[in-house]
Amino acid sequence: MSDIQGLSGATAGDIEPLAATSYPLVPGYRVNVRQGPSTTTPVVRQLPAGSYVQIRCQRYGQRVSGPTGVSEIWDAIGGGGYVSDSYVRTGSSGFVAPRCTS
Repeated sequence: MSDIQGLSGATAGDIEPLAATSYPLVPGYRVNVRQGPSTTTPVVRQLPAGSYVQIRCQRYGQRVSGPTGVSEIWDAIGGGGYVSDSYVRTGSSGFVAPRCTS
């Protein structure tokens, strides 16, 4: 057992990484989740309008023009797959999550 204990009573061994932040899709759009960071890769599923996504990491890919502007950033989301950042309201035109390593 660890000697480090926080005010909540949890020990260092009990602490888990912070959960990923959820971001809303642009209202009124169903968004394709793709196998890779390009519109030429297969669609693996479609997210309904009003969905939120958890961004695990981000990478550069195909440039896409969407409702939030033009972006080359693609978001690897929870559940697997990629969505163009131009359809996600992150509040930024840059990276808001770590870069994907693979």
